[in-house]
Amino acid sequence: MNPPDERELDRLRWDLESDRVERKRSASDRSKLRKNICALANDLPGHGLPGVIFIGVEDDDGRCADATIDDQLLTQLAGMKDDGNIMPIPSMVVQKHVLSGCEVAVIVVEPSRSPPVRYQGRVWVRVGPTVRAASPEEEQRLSERQRAGDLPFDRRPALDASVDELDLEYLESHYLPQAVAQEVLDDNRRPLHQQLRSLRLLAGEAPTWGALLGVGKDPQGWIPGAYVQFLRIDGTEITDPIRSRKELTGRLEDVLRQLDELLKLNISLRTEVAASSLETRSPDYPLGALQQLVRNAVMHRRYDGTNAPVRVYWYSDRVEIQNPGGLYGQVTRENFGTGAVDYRNPLVAEIMHHLGFAQRFGFGIPLAKSELARNGNPEPDFDFQPTRVAVTVKAIL
Repeated sequence: MNPPDERELDRLRWDLESDRVERKRSASDRSKLRKNICALANDLPGHGLPGVIFIGVEDDDGRCADATIDDQLLTQLAGMKDDGNIMPIPSMVVQKHVLSGCEVAVIVVEPSRSPPVRYQGRVWVRVGPTVRAASPEEEQRLSERQRAGDLPFDRRPALDASVDELDLEYLESHYLPQAVAQEVLDDNRRPLHQQLRSLRLLAGEAPTWGALLGVGKDPQGWIPGAYVQFLRIDGTEITDPIRSRKELTGRLEDVLRQLDELLKLNISLRTEVAASSLETRSPDYPLGALQQLVRNAVMHRRYDGTNAPVRVYWYSDRVEIQNPGGLYGQVTRENFGTGAVDYRNPLVAEIMHHLGFAQRFGFGIPLAKSELARNGNPEPDFDFQPTRVAVTVKAIL
């Protein structure tokens, strides 16, 4: 994404007729800012150009409001992209600029390739100078505009499948209430097919691959490698006896809940007696860290072109987690685990978020590292290869 240069930004700042521009004296109302980001990402007029939010100028005429634009504010604004309130995750850049002597924070929002974009389950659009909730007809227009030229695998249609392959009872009773605001559901008069297209679960008349993974009746029947292989090994070598073996199958939620249970069952508590004769008990691995690492593997793995599962091998001294598919997009060895995010499977990430398995994006690895350090475990060891990513977590020494 190439943001507008300062000359173009200064022109847009004073262009009071443009429906691509929003002006704010301050960033105090974060809810309104998120609605504006959502609306600009939806690009209802179809400009195909980035929208711009100026913070630090007067709402009505663009005059300088003499706001304080510091690093803390810029960090908070940038964090709105990944906090899970706006889905799918918008493409945007936050920067500080000095325009004609006026310090401003500028949020540049690219039109989404996967509209409609929702803020807290509701679609917002910009009509002239007004930001409002989309009508069913406007939401349908956005659904039909989804760009198919370079869709990720989980957004592509599974052309041999039909809606009958989706568990519609699970979808309507469980997933829709998590993904769409309740007042929208209460007032919903659209056919089910339109609702599915709006949620990127249907492309034309065929379910997307992500829909089969998230709400399908038989995900592994369509994507054989979409499971987790769990081995509990009685020793430190792969050739040592296997204590237990599990293949975790089903919908994404089924697999992730089974994983949670297995992690809890296999974590051991160590008892230590301090000089005061008080006993303390600590786990050999912190549950939260392992959850973040396995969920990261399920979310970011490659699902197409491979029948390999995510592997969780639990040895007597370590846990190894491996997923098919190397690092993706903007994520590199250098910035991995620093909050850098890119999505091989944006729809899978969205489904996991709605189901409660991904609260904030880009924070899973830092959170896992923090939990391991707090528990006294060594730093996790990551191994990046072109066809896989692996992480080894060692027990407390």
